Amino acid sequence: MAESAPDTNGLAVEARDLTRRFGSVLAVDHVSLDIERAHIYGFLGPNGSGKSTTIRMFCGLLRPTSGTVRVLGRDITREPEAVRSKVGYMTQKFSLWDDLTVLENLRFIASIYTLGKRKAQQRIDAVLEEFKLRPLAGRLAAQMSGGQRQRLALAAATLHEPEMLMLDEPTSAVDPQSRRDFWESLFALVARGTTILVSTHYMDEAERCHRLAILDQGRVVAEGEPERLMDELPLQVIEVQAKDVDGARRELHTLPEVRSLAQLGLRLHVLIDQDVPDAAGRVRDTLARAGIAAEVEATRANLEDVFVAATLPGRQSGERSDA
Repeated sequence: MAESAPDTNGLAVEARDLTRRFGSVLAVDHVSLDIERAHIYGFLGPNGSGKSTTIRMFCGLLRPTSGTVRVLGRDITREPEAVRSKVGYMTQKFSLWDDLTVLENLRFIASIYTLGKRKAQQRIDAVLEEFKLRPLAGRLAAQMSGGQRQRLALAAATLHEPEMLMLDEPTSAVDPQSRRDFWESLFALVARGTTILVSTHYMDEAERCHRLAILDQGRVVAEGEPERLMDELPLQVIEVQAKDVDGARRELHTLPEVRSLAQLGLRLHVLIDQDVPDAAGRVRDTLARAGIAAEVEATRANLEDVFVAATLPGRQSGERSDA
């Protein structure tokens, strides 16, 4: 049967009502997303929110229970091989071979992708240079640091020059400098036209994404450009700076309009219902009556505020959270 022609509408992923069950567990609950090509799209969410399951369905590693998903213009359930040949996948856990050297790992991956001898050598030379692995070519993977192994995994995932790269929490076990370098590599790939889908637990990484979906309990609870999500948070953010942070926290918990309290050093970020007039003044008066000296002001939401607001326990019923 001949392959159907891929769509050319500029979207790398089109998911509609995508659902995945594992027995009685609903891991992904009717997720619908559009992901543009040559962008970095982020998945942010707590453990068990459905990030990894969604990515695995996009890769064709899991079949959806219901719903549809087209990746690079092709239906992943009908044409999985056509998609897999154009997609690179990097897992959270290092999945290459510890008892092989860097060069041996790359040669083996090249053989899996059947690149051919000449093309394989060209691509191996290119990724050794791009990911600064040439001095490590003869080192066993088991003897490499976390950041070095991460660079090797990314080199392997991009060896066949995929149109789309899917990364499942790829920076969870590396130091901050390695994370920064890793993201510089991702932006270089995007500049060459690669689409990248990445799941992360780090707010600074989520802010780097062109667009972001926050998942909770298998559902998309917020979606959009990070800056826009922060600007459009449907809650007021009040920042409180006090020496007696614990006392301030206790007093503010008495206010029914407070939805969340998050401590940042000697500061508190207080999320308050949008319709409360003069929220900063109300917070200031509450602390003053309790004899707690504090500086109180309204402030712009950060991405952590957005995440907390979107994933509040009982957010539909008005239950409060203490982060």
